Amino acid sequence: MTFPVLKDKAAIITGAAMGMGAATAKLFAEAGARVLVADMNEEHGRAVVKEIEAGGGTAVFHRTDVSDSAQAKAMVQAAVDAFGRLDVAVNNAALTPDGKPVADIDENYWDRLMSVDLKGVALCLKWELQQLVKQGGGGSIVNISSVSGFRPRPNTPIYNAAKHGVNGLAKTAAIENGVHNIRVNVVAPGAIDTPMLRGAMERFGLTEEEFAQQVGLLGRFGQPREVAQASLWLASDQASYVTGTVLHVDGGETSR
Repeated sequence: MTFPVLKDKAAIITGAAMGMGAATAKLFAEAGARVLVADMNEEHGRAVVKEIEAGGGTAVFHRTDVSDSAQAKAMVQAAVDAFGRLDVAVNNAALTPDGKPVADIDENYWDRLMSVDLKGVALCLKWELQQLVKQGGGGSIVNISSVSGFRPRPNTPIYNAAKHGVNGLAKTAAIENGVHNIRVNVVAPGAIDTPMLRGAMERFGLTEEEFAQQVGLLGRFGQPREVAQASLWLASDQASYVTGTVLHVDGGETSR
């Protein structure tokens, strides 16, 4: 059962066509939000919108490449055009981690991953914050980071660096915008059962049984909805005195 803690709020979820983003969009709609589903994958993104609408929720799809400032700006404007304002955003869009050590960094993939996982978050924050400040009344933004932003894994230096940057961006934005009653926080997932995780496991030649025992303390992968629940709490007024912090959803991996 989900309580309507976001009733009539207008929300943007990036990377919302699958995985944690899709679970977050659906949960926010269940909680009463009107949701803009933002993603490059139009087919899956529109499928998420249809699922939300079938459940009685309100959602629209907007094709967005978050690494492009004009598209990030247009995404925010699309939410305002559809819903009249913006109240909540979850910056979740990200690419699959790299797979080489620092000494062999793929410079082309550095540019590609950083453009989405770090620059994309910065651009979304830029335009989301401008809209929230302009309209007044505060708001809440959640950046999706990773356990890798706190406990770097070998052979993923680009992803590790990007997620460290996401944490710093959120804390800086929280410091700068508290005066506007805008809260900015981070959710740091661990091993969550998503297509991205499955792809990374395949790349590194790991089975679910092997990897689940290496991460966290609970002996299993997390589920996308478990991450979505953390974002929902931070986005809602139930977390009204929480800003500039990180909520780890990693089955205790950070505590190892």
